[in-house]
Amino acid sequence: MNNKIENQKGTIIINALIFGSIAILFISGLISWGAVNIKASNRAINQELAFQIAEAGVDYYRWHLAHEPTDFQDGTGAPGPYVHDFFDKDGDIIGQFSLDITPPPSGSTIVVINSTGTVTADSSVSSIVETQLAMPSLAKFSIVVNSDVRFGSGTEVFGPIHSNGGVRFDGLAHNIVTSARENYSDPDHSGGNEFGVHTHVSPLDPLPPNAVPDRTDVFEAGRQFPVPAVDFAGFTSDLANIKTDAQSGGLYFSDSGALGYHIILNTDDTFRLYRVDSLQPQGSGWCRNWAGEDRWGTWSIRSQTLLGTYALPANGLIFLEDNVWVDGQINTARLTIASGVFPENQSTYTNIIVNDDLLYTNYDGQDVISLMAQGDVSAGLYSADTLRIDAALIAQNGRVGRNFYYYPYCPVGSHRDTITLYGIIATSKRYGFAWGCGGSCWSGYTNRNIIYDANLLYGPPPSFPLVANQYETISWRKIK
Repeated sequence: MNNKIENQKGTIIINALIFGSIAILFISGLISWGAVNIKASNRAINQELAFQIAEAGVDYYRWHLAHEPTDFQDGTGAPGPYVHDFFDKDGDIIGQFSLDITPPPSGSTIVVINSTGTVTADSSVSSIVETQLAMPSLAKFSIVVNSDVRFGSGTEVFGPIHSNGGVRFDGLAHNIVTSARENYSDPDHSGGNEFGVHTHVSPLDPLPPNAVPDRTDVFEAGRQFPVPAVDFAGFTSDLANIKTDAQSGGLYFSDSGALGYHIILNTDDTFRLYRVDSLQPQGSGWCRNWAGEDRWGTWSIRSQTLLGTYALPANGLIFLEDNVWVDGQINTARLTIASGVFPENQSTYTNIIVNDDLLYTNYDGQDVISLMAQGDVSAGLYSADTLRIDAALIAQNGRVGRNFYYYPYCPVGSHRDTITLYGIIATSKRYGFAWGCGGSCWSGYTNRNIIYDANLLYGPPPSFPLVANQYETISWRKIK
C-alpha cells in the first residue's frame, strides 16, 4: 500500500514538472512575443515619426524658398546636406531632418528636395521623401494673346489657349480655350457682342445673354470666360534683363550696320552668324502692303556675309540689337535668342524671322529654344512651303505670324502648304499665319498645326517669363 502511494506521488511530481515546464515555456513565449510586438510597435511608431520629420523638412524648405526663391544652400552659402533638429511641443529634440537640395538646371525652375528624417529614440530608423518644386512659366499656355484673336478653319491646337481679348475659334481645340472678356465685339464683322470665346462653325453660337452651348466638335475640352488676364507689361523688363545677362555672361551683338543677322544653329553646340546684306525683292510692283501692316516686307534673305562660328554660351543667352533670322537644329541645348533696341521706341522695334526649319533633336525636354522679339516673330514671303518651328515664340509688342501677301499680286510666295509650330506662342497683337478676305485674295499657310510642348511649363528656356513667383509641388514620392 505504501509503495502504491509513493508511486502516485512520484507520478504527480513528474506531471507537475512536465506541465510546469510547458507553462514556463508558454509564458516565456508569450513574454518574448509581447516583447517583439512592443519592439515592432515602437519601431513602427518611430518609422511614422521619421516620415513626419522628413515631410517637415520638405515643408521647411518650401517655406524657405518662399522667402529666398534663389537660395538653394539653406542660407549657408555652402554645399549640403543641411541638418536641422526637430523638436516636440515641449522643446525637446526628438529627431532630425537632413536636406539634399538639387538646384534647377539652366533655364529650368525645378528644385529637387531629398529630405531624410531620423528619430533620436532609434538611430536605425529613417525615412526619405523626394519632392520636386517649380514655378510655372508662361508656357502654361500653348497660345497666349494680348488682344482679340481669330483662329480660322484648318487650325488645330493641342494645348491651352488664352486671350486677354476675345477669341473666335473656327478650327479644332484639343485643350481648354479661355478669355479675359465675358463678351466683345468681334472686329471681323458687324453685329451684336459675342461670347468671350465663340465659334462660327455651323451651327453658329447664339449671342449673349443666351446660354453658352456645348461645342465639343470645336472645343474638345471646353471653353471658359471671363478669367484673369495675363500680364504682358512685364515682358519689357524680361527683355532688358536678357540683354544685361547676355552682355555679362552670354553673347551680345550690337547693330549689324546692315539689315540684321542670320543665325544658323548646329547640333554640335555652335552656330554660324551672318550679316544680312540684302533681301529678296517683292517680285511685282503690286506686291505691297495692302493691309497696312507695321513692319511689312518680304523678310527673305537674298545675300549675306559670314561673320564667324560661335559656341553656344554657357548661360544660353544670345541678344542682338537688330533684326534676326534663325534656323537650323540643336541637340541637347537650352537657348534663348532675343532681339531688341533700348530705350524702347516703336519705330525701332526689331523682329525675328524663321523661313526655314528650326528643329530639336530631342523632344523630351533636353532641347528648348525661345525666340523673343521686341516687335514681330514672322515667316517671310519666301518661307518654306512646309515649315516646322520648334520653339517658344514671343512677340513682345508685335505679333507672331506672317504678313498678308496679296495673291495674285504676290504670285510666288503668297500660298504655302503647312506650318507646324511645336512649343508655345505669346503674342501681343493678333496671331496668324493665314489671311482670308474672300475670292482669290487668300494668303498664307493652308494647314496650321500648333503642338503644345508641355516640357516648357517647368523647364523653360533661359530667362523665360514666369507666371507665378511661388513654388508649386509638382511631384512627391516616398523613397524609404
